[in-house]
Amino acid sequence: MIEKWKKLKSGSDIRGIAIGEESEIDLSSHIIRKIALAFASFLSRFKELSISNQTIAIGHDSRLSALKIKSILINSFTSVGINVCDCGLTSAPAISKSTWLLSCCASIEITASHHPKERNGLKFFTSEGGLSSTDIERILKIAQNRDFPSPSNIIGRVREVDLMTKYCEFIKNLITQDLGPSKPLKNLKIFVDASNGAGGFFTSKILEPLGADTYGSVLLNPDGNFSIHSPNPEDNEVIDYACKACVKAKSDLGIIFDADVDRVAIIDFNGKIINKEKLIALCAAVVLRKTPGAVIVTDSVTSDYLKEFIEKLGGIQFRYKRGYNNVINMAKELGSRGMLCPLAIETSGHAAFADNNFSDDGAYLAAKIIVEMVNLKNEGKNLSDLLKNLVCAAETKEIRIPISKKNPDIESIKIINKLRNFYKQIPDCDLEKDNSDGIRLNFYSPEQKGWCLLRKSAHDPCLVLNIESDINGGAEKILKSIWGII
Repeated sequence: MIEKWKKLKSGSDIRGIAIGEESEIDLSSHIIRKIALAFASFLSRFKELSISNQTIAIGHDSRLSALKIKSILINSFTSVGINVCDCGLTSAPAISKSTWLLSCCASIEITASHHPKERNGLKFFTSEGGLSSTDIERILKIAQNRDFPSPSNIIGRVREVDLMTKYCEFIKNLITQDLGPSKPLKNLKIFVDASNGAGGFFTSKILEPLGADTYGSVLLNPDGNFSIHSPNPEDNEVIDYACKACVKAKSDLGIIFDADVDRVAIIDFNGKIINKEKLIALCAAVVLRKTPGAVIVTDSVTSDYLKEFIEKLGGIQFRYKRGYNNVINMAKELGSRGMLCPLAIETSGHAAFADNNFSDDGAYLAAKIIVEMVNLKNEGKNLSDLLKNLVCAAETKEIRIPISKKNPDIESIKIINKLRNFYKQIPDCDLEKDNSDGIRLNFYSPEQKGWCLLRKSAHDPCLVLNIESDINGGAEKILKSIWGII
C-alpha cells in the first residue's frame, strides 16, 4: 500500500488532517470520494451486499470539517445508486445502531474522537459491528487501486432522519426498565461535560426527561473549535476542569464524554475522577453483582491489583491487546466458546457490554452507572463503596517512543524482540507469561517492585512504554534498567 493511503489508517478507523494548508490536508475531497466508493465496493465484495441494496446512514460529531465531508460522502454514494440516511449531528454509538434502528446495511460516523479540531476521520459499521483493522486495510487498498462501482443511471435517494430521538429512547428504556418509568432520577443532581462534541443530548433528551437536575453542566453545545478544552476524557486538564465544575454544581455524579460519545469518565460525589483502571474496576463490580463468575476482558495496560480485585469479586480477568476492537472481539470469541463474558473494557474509557451487543457506547455505560448509583443509594451506599477494596500503585508512567513512519511494524518488532532477548540481564526481573501485547516484564527488587509493558501504538508510529511501581521513585528505576536495552 502506498504511503499516502497507509498513513490514513488509525487502528480500525480512518483519520487524517482535514483543515489547514492544502499541502498538509490528508482528507481532501478526492481522497474522501475514493474512500466512499471503496467502502461501497467493500460492502459488495466482502459483505455480499449488492450496490442496488445498499442504504448507508451517515452522522457526524461537531467538527468544523464534518459538513463538507458529509456532503462528499453523500454525493459519492448517490452517484452510484446508493441510498443515504442523513442523520446529522449524532454520536458514534447511535450511528452504529442505525442498522436496526433505521434498517440500514451500513453506517459511517464522521469523527476523529478526541483529536484536535484540524483532524477528522471515518468510523465504519455494519450489522456485525465496527469494522476491523483488516477491513480498513482492504478499503484503503480498494481506494488505492480505484476498484470502484460504475456510475449509475439511477441516482440514490437522500433522506434526513432523526436517529438521535430513537437512540435516546433506547437509552431511557435502559434506565426505566430497572428503576421504573415515573421520573426515576428525580432528586438526583447529575453533571455532564460534553466537551462541545455530540454528547449534549444526554442532558436534554435523557437525564432531564427522567427527572434529573443537570444544573451546572458544561460545554453541551456543539462547537468544533473545542475552545475551552479538548474532547478527551483522559486529558488531565479536562479532568481538572470537569471535576471543579462538578463540585461547584454540588452534583451526585459527573460524566465526561469525548466528541463522539463512545468514551466516558465518571466523577463521584466527592469530585474525584473514576477513570482508567478505576473505571474498569467499577464496571466489573457492577456486572459481577448480577453475573458472578463472569469473565471481564480488559486491555493490556492493567495491574495485578485489578486482577486481584476482580477475582475477589468472584470474576476472572482476561487481559488482552490494547485497542477497543481487540478487547471487544476477544469477548465475542470467548462468548462463542461458551464462557460468560458480559463486559469488554479498555483503560481509555471504551466499554462494551454483551447486553448492548458489544457496542462501544459511552452513553450506555453512563446509564448503567446511573442505575447502579440509584440502586446503591437505596441500600445506603455509593459508587465509591464498590471500589473500597481496589489497591492502586504508587506510581505510573507512560512514555511514547517515536519510530520510523515508513516501517513502523518492522521497527517496533525489532525493538520489542531486542528487549525480549536481553531482559534476563536485568536483576530481579522476569517475563510475564500471561500477556499477548508486546512484552511485559515484572520487577521484584525492593527499589522497583512493579512492571513495564512495551507495545506498538494502535494509532501512531510509536512504541508505548507503560510502567507501574509500588515504590515512590520505582518507576524511574524500572525505566533506567531497560532504557539501555531498547
